Amino acid sequence: MARLIFGMMQSLDGYVAGPSGGPSSEGVLSAQAAAEMPPPGPTSFRHFVDNVRSLDGMLYGRRIYEVMRYWDEDKPDWDDHEHEFAAAWRPKPKWVASRSLKFVGPNATLIQGDVIDFARSLKAERKGDIDVAGPEIANVLSAAGLIDEYRLYFRPYILGGGKPYFAGPRPPLRLVNHEPIGEDAVRLTYVPA
Repeated sequence: MARLIFGMMQSLDGYVAGPSGGPSSEGVLSAQAAAEMPPPGPTSFRHFVDNVRSLDGMLYGRRIYEVMRYWDEDKPDWDDHEHEFAAAWRPKPKWVASRSLKFVGPNATLIQGDVIDFARSLKAERKGDIDVAGPEIANVLSAAGLIDEYRLYFRPYILGGGKPYFAGPRPPLRLVNHEPIGEDAVRLTYVPA
């Protein structure tokens, strides 16, 4: 059985995107996407490359999927680390919950029907860890009791507003691990209590 893991980078005040809307997901490593916080340093970047390699796939909401499409095609200004991240990300299966998209890109499947039913089936059919990205989809899956682990990556920035990590009431959680990640982040790992 697969595990659904919701993990995103956030500011110290709990926002995954600042007032202008630039997300700071664990997978979103471009300066273009993380407008309010600088991109992670090289050691943090390595952590996220390794994390993506270890995943069985990604379950995305529409907005974060559109941001992550940045990695679909090589950019001329990328360094070796960015090429490595893209090479790890591209072949992974991606499932996208959206009512407005009509099609999705390579290795992606548009979820037809109820996202909760889809996530239950996905957990039953797959093995390994599946990254859940996007506070709204995580909120829906959390309320249904389907998120198995929460990874909160805190970075030393204050955004003062924007999109919070928890899009609804915070579920009861139990801390199971804490560790420094890279140059300036701390990851707190929680499971449902």
